[in-house]
Amino acid sequence: MKQELYQLLQGSTSVVGLEDAALRVLMSAILGLVIFLSYWISHAGTIYSQKFNVNLVTLTVLTGTVMMVIGSNVALSLGMVGALSIVRFRTAIKDARDTTYIFWAIICGICCGVSQFLAAAVGSAAVFLLMLVLGRIRNDVRTLIVIRSARARELAVEGAVYDYLSARASLRVKNTTESSVEFIYEVSRRDLDRAQQAAGVPITEKLYALGDIEYVNVVAQNDEIGS
Repeated sequence: MKQELYQLLQGSTSVVGLEDAALRVLMSAILGLVIFLSYWISHAGTIYSQKFNVNLVTLTVLTGTVMMVIGSNVALSLGMVGALSIVRFRTAIKDARDTTYIFWAIICGICCGVSQFLAAAVGSAAVFLLMLVLGRIRNDVRTLIVIRSARARELAVEGAVYDYLSARASLRVKNTTESSVEFIYEVSRRDLDRAQQAAGVPITEKLYALGDIEYVNVVAQNDEIGS
């Protein structure tokens, strides 16, 4: 029993040959470039990070290299997990899709490291097509309308916003002083555009026509950092 447990922990101690190792690293690099291309296509605009994209390729190759060393050695794999657990990553993920690409790179590296090239290729092809179709989906940009006016125009401003946007605008903040009042409304960009087309005039002109309006700010807000 002890001997069997020892063999289980020791795992395979076979040495990977040069040609086999080169093939595994090459396949990891090729699939890493596929991930690179997918990230480049699906992340358009200022949210695209070239450094992060390059790191995806190197992450795939490094994971494949580590898997060649670990093989089926349980003791070595546990030691590797313990060594990697001390690493702390402080970089914030700018886009939720970046998590998918990180896992994609790691899984491809694991598959290539144990010579499961077919599984890595089929899985990568499926994810590539999914990201090609779904990767362009963006959150609807929310628009904040910030209005500051004289306190005497409080009800007039609320009425004007309701008439213009109906129930599509949500009042998020209302700050008041003895002489002034500030509103912050939230509305989707699509609803604001539709309301402006129906009214024929921008909402700023509608509000300034009330008089005693200090300022009207229209601010686009998006959940994606850097977009």
